[in-house]
Amino acid sequence: MASVELIDVAKRYGKQTVLQPLDLTIPDGSFTVLVGPSGCGKSTLLRLLAGLETLSGGTILMNKRPVNDLDPADRDVAMVFQSYALYPT
Repeated sequence: MASVELIDVAKRYGKQTVLQPLDLTIPDGSFTVLVGPSGCGKSTLLRLLAGLETLSGGTILMNKRPVNDLDPADRDVAMVFQSYALYPT
């Protein structure tokens, strides 16, 4: 596990802000849950952490090391998408 620190992290699509500037520290070894209504930015935040989206502003640190410019494969982060885990009934 690694510590994660978000410093003023934000995401915009054009003029539309989808994630307001956010500061968050998740200590190494902790268990953290993101809870909120649909459309509040939970998945966007996870995609930013994984490197699947580009930051509009701010810095992401993992183990106190900036990862903004690292490719997703170099971040050692995995993400499972719900839509790929559901099977038709």
